[in-house]
Amino acid sequence: MTRRERKRLENRFPPSLFAIYLGILLLMSGIHIGLVTLVSKYQWNKFIQIIIPVIYWTFVAAGLTIYTRNKIIKTYDQPMKELAKAADKVAHGDFSVYIPPLHTTNRHDYLDRMFLDFNKMVAELGSLETMRTDFIANVSHEIKTPVAAIQNYAQLLRKPNLSRTEMDNYTAAILSSTHRLSSLITNILRLNKLESQQIKPQYETYDLCRQLSDCALGFEMIWEEKEIDFEADLEDKAMICADESLMELVWNNLLSNAFKFTEPGGSVILKQTSDSDYVIVEVSDTGCGMSEETQKHIFDKFYQGDTSHATEGNGLGLALAFRVLQLMGASIQVRSEEGRGTAFTVQIPTRENEENKTGI
Repeated sequence: MTRRERKRLENRFPPSLFAIYLGILLLMSGIHIGLVTLVSKYQWNKFIQIIIPVIYWTFVAAGLTIYTRNKIIKTYDQPMKELAKAADKVAHGDFSVYIPPLHTTNRHDYLDRMFLDFNKMVAELGSLETMRTDFIANVSHEIKTPVAAIQNYAQLLRKPNLSRTEMDNYTAAILSSTHRLSSLITNILRLNKLESQQIKPQYETYDLCRQLSDCALGFEMIWEEKEIDFEADLEDKAMICADESLMELVWNNLLSNAFKFTEPGGSVILKQTSDSDYVIVEVSDTGCGMSEETQKHIFDKFYQGDTSHATEGNGLGLALAFRVLQLMGASIQVRSEEGRGTAFTVQIPTRENEENKTGI
């Protein structure tokens, strides 16, 4: 940015404008002297000698006043009124407001920058409002489904002459719906607390390999039941500095998805490696995979690309995992191909890097 451009951004009434005013006043003063000299030369009476300069300076003052007023209105007053009207519309819920900049891109001043920032703010507010509306709609839909199931099966239980098997089936269906509802509410509360930073991560140094082993063993019954070939390739020890309980949510979610979307007889691999900068964990499967469109939204709340498994989750697990990893300063990437499987790769900064960043 040149010095001239910086000056334009800093001041809408530059010193050059006042230099012009000074030049005009000096010119008017010169004309005044000429008039006084002319009046004196022709020996006009005293009244005319007084009235001519008065009339002259009245016109000069009126002209400068009108010019200055128009300049202020055009340069500052009108743009501010336009901004005030736009802000009033936004305050009343209209997020379609847009204020065009006053100048072209190469001539933007600070008011143009203010308008551009205002437009950006309104666009983000509109986006947040859309997200809020979608969130409420999704929550309502997700809650409505298990509640409707509970209601339907409860009505069936009231039917006379039910066999013991039917009663057991209806009761199991009700319990399944209540568990799903409980899980949904718990995940919503967790995600809300994470996003509003009500949960403060409790950083501690612990062995990630031990945690991964414990989480994997929790799914032993599932992989045995589905006859899934599960392989774990872990180092003997990998120390990280993170919140152990929050990271457990991440691994349980990734492993749960891997086993859920892998057909019987398939395979799931849990692999962990490390280098001087990161500890890397990869969870891969030979499941149904995801399309490119699904991969773009996989970390969005309530998004479920594979609707055939919709009753087994609520679309919040990966959103929770993503937010937790953000808090830990870690990252997650997904690779997937429809019909070939999916792999999630998590990169966690090593303990030494965390100490360098935080100064602890």
